[in-house]
Amino acid sequence: MKTYPFITCLLFISLILNINGHTQVVYPVFSGEMIFQSGTIEKSGDHVNTNLRFSAWLHVGEYIHLNFGNNIGFYTGLAMRNVGFITEEDDIKIKYRSYNLGLPIAIKLGSFRDMVYVFGGAEYEWMFHFKQKTFINDEKIKFSEWFSNRTPAFIPSVFGGLQLPKGIHLTFKYYLNNFLNHNYQGSNEYNDYTVFSNTQLWYISLSFQFNYSMMRHSPIQNAGMTVMQ
Repeated sequence: MKTYPFITCLLFISLILNINGHTQVVYPVFSGEMIFQSGTIEKSGDHVNTNLRFSAWLHVGEYIHLNFGNNIGFYTGLAMRNVGFITEEDDIKIKYRSYNLGLPIAIKLGSFRDMVYVFGGAEYEWMFHFKQKTFINDEKIKFSEWFSNRTPAFIPSVFGGLQLPKGIHLTFKYYLNNFLNHNYQGSNEYNDYTVFSNTQLWYISLSFQFNYSMMRHSPIQNAGMTVMQ
């Protein structure tokens, strides 16, 4: 069952590589993101108040785009992001975050000459570094761990968005699995994750994408703005 997504991706790539009658354009893109995050957080079935979390560090991505003419293409690559959420109950605030390394694959449709297109796809992310900050009155308790068992090792997501001129990239992403490992039970109530019944996150991001392979020809060349004929 778990091999089906990978088989689907291979069939999808095989299909588009056999499209005839279009000039294929391949180019690299670098991206940075600003992310506004929240989610559905529940403890024992009760909704928990969550503050909107903003993060701008460290979000970087390196993508390879493949265009077939002016209107259809796809991209894949690697991206590192700082993802998490904040809970606040009574006088206790807790910040949970993980650094993730993601592998996306997406299809895009629109006008690449005009730098306007929509896109959608899926991503699989490796959660490699976890951090928790607990604020109790004036006390701050910090914990961080590489390859932590407080989160799943990998987490899938789906996303969609809009590319605008000047390299402006708007994305909505929804994580399909829980952010925390709900089987983890620590030494006190602040790291007992068995009380959580839902920790599914979503975010909206604003990014700027640059096709730096073409910067030598122009001060700034943005992703998808040139389609060779």
